[in-house]
Amino acid sequence: MEIKDILAPESMIMSLKATNKEDAIKEMADLEVKTGIVNDEDEFIKSIWEREHESTTGIGDGIAMPHARNKSINKARVLFAKSKQGIDFDALDGQPVYLFFMISAPAGADNTHLEALAKLSGLLVDPELVSMLKKAQTPTEVIDLFEQAEAQKDAEQVEAEKAAANDSLDKPLIVGVTGCINGIAHTYMAQEALIKAGKQLGANVRIETNGSEGVKDKLTAAEIKQAKGVVIASDKKVDMPRFDGKPLIKRPVVDGINKPDELVEDILQDKAGIYHSDEKVAAESEGGKQSFWNSIYQNLMNGVSHMLPFVIGGGILMAISFIVENYAGGPKSPAFIFLNNAGNMAFAFMVPILSGYIAESIGDLPALMPGFVGGFMATVYSGAYGGSYVANVLSNAKSPAGFLGGLASGFLAGYIVVGLKKLCAKMPKSLEGMKPMLIYPILSLLLIALVMYYVINPIFSSINFAITNFLNQMGTGNLVVLTTILAGMMSIDMGGPFNKAAYVFASGAFANDPNSKVAAVMMAAVMVGGMVPPLATAIGTTFFKNKFTEDERRAGVTNWILGFSFITEGVIPFAAADAAHVIPSCIAGSAVGGALVGMWRIGVPAPHGGLWVSPLANHILLYFVATIIGAIVAGVILGLWKKPVEK
Repeated sequence: MEIKDILAPESMIMSLKATNKEDAIKEMADLEVKTGIVNDEDEFIKSIWEREHESTTGIGDGIAMPHARNKSINKARVLFAKSKQGIDFDALDGQPVYLFFMISAPAGADNTHLEALAKLSGLLVDPELVSMLKKAQTPTEVIDLFEQAEAQKDAEQVEAEKAAANDSLDKPLIVGVTGCINGIAHTYMAQEALIKAGKQLGANVRIETNGSEGVKDKLTAAEIKQAKGVVIASDKKVDMPRFDGKPLIKRPVVDGINKPDELVEDILQDKAGIYHSDEKVAAESEGGKQSFWNSIYQNLMNGVSHMLPFVIGGGILMAISFIVENYAGGPKSPAFIFLNNAGNMAFAFMVPILSGYIAESIGDLPALMPGFVGGFMATVYSGAYGGSYVANVLSNAKSPAGFLGGLASGFLAGYIVVGLKKLCAKMPKSLEGMKPMLIYPILSLLLIALVMYYVINPIFSSINFAITNFLNQMGTGNLVVLTTILAGMMSIDMGGPFNKAAYVFASGAFANDPNSKVAAVMMAAVMVGGMVPPLATAIGTTFFKNKFTEDERRAGVTNWILGFSFITEGVIPFAAADAAHVIPSCIAGSAVGGALVGMWRIGVPAPHGGLWVSPLANHILLYFVATIIGAIVAGVILGLWKKPVEK
């Protein structure tokens, strides 16, 4: 299939009316629907924005390539549009976009369509073609320009193949891989740009693509062995071990489009570090190193993404169990016991899963086991206390390390394994098989157990003990201050020591005197404080969608139910991903809700249940109002404070 088959005069806008990104996408989508390319505009626009939230498709040099591939698209098409004044499309170079190529591909698009799309994408790295497209006045001119460029590229490819046989031995070979999340455009643009850069700099470049069609032009073992170096320009996972021992540079796919000369030149000038697969580290050129905070974020996301199903599945079942408990059988009901136990079992895995997959992201598969064990210890064991002073201070501190301890154990386990790999790097090759089977599992388990048992758990247990002590000494003289503090503490660590200390203090007071009005008010404050965080994230993901990723928006829907049910842990994935914005926002909202509980003296004589137990409250309406106001305060602060995800 040729490019002209996916371009059509009726799918061109020679003068966009839109002046901003949102309106531009809407105007182009309207035409796609009008011409019959798309049958569900809302679904199509949603897909376009999902791709924009992953990373902008404004690739620079005045070009943007928004694209989507789903069941709402009837056939492959490239919509071409021009803007005379230029539109701020969040392009990578910060400059306005003048040329738009909206690529639409059906969910079941065949390879011929995808090859045509790939060819068009590759042509757009030619600055001369881009310049002429900016001057084009009619759809016919646009199609003619692409047909000429396509014919020229095909001719050049034939000549290049003839020349390759003669001069391939005289030029250094560079191999590489390009890939982007959707794999429609950027993958092939990066491939074309790197090959062109190689020609200009006197090198043969062979690129394997990982696009919508899967892996194409797969590199052979002989090519990799012969290559002077490797360039990885990909946002997708790449089969890396085959490049062990080669000079390697790893960058995002957009760098393959915008900085191909730099990447090729760094290989040719021996600026790339040597990649060692057993260390899971590509020693890159200085400009390509990942920042410390980006690395932390990626490791966190690996843990969070694996933890989410446990939070959602367990939380929903627990919420259903509360309905059964309160309205269909009570706490001894077999249905309640079954559902509550199932939900609690899922929750029991939450911190170990988080810890294990943070560790795996850092230290690869050998770090998974110590990460799991460290996370499990954070939820179960209280630790050991040595020395007379420490023993005296911590003698009553028996709580586990919880969520924060699980975070710490994940990073510790990961870096312990990385350290062990470096220590074992120079072992004789005859002993290679011992590393994954004996050395890594035994030493990593021993070290993480020692650190968790003697350091992490005691520290968090002591924090919990100190907080409980402080609350007990404070008393109930100033009820508003007390309820504000208790509710705010519920949001500090989302189920960790602060949260548990506040809950234990309130539930302990309630257990000692179930008829105490003050104890009932404290229980209400704790429940409002615990309901606010998940409700706040639900509000934020609903009304500030551009501030959250697609996974977070899905989790936000579930948090309506989790928040209603007093399951604070629903906000843990959000707090893990962006603690600096999420936790302070939630603390503020919870504190406001707690203050209202104390001021209105709202009492709930029940230790759990959230809003499901509202019929038990002395002021049912005010109980709802305090929760809603707190959630709105936290949700609005979070929504206004967070930066848009595409930024």
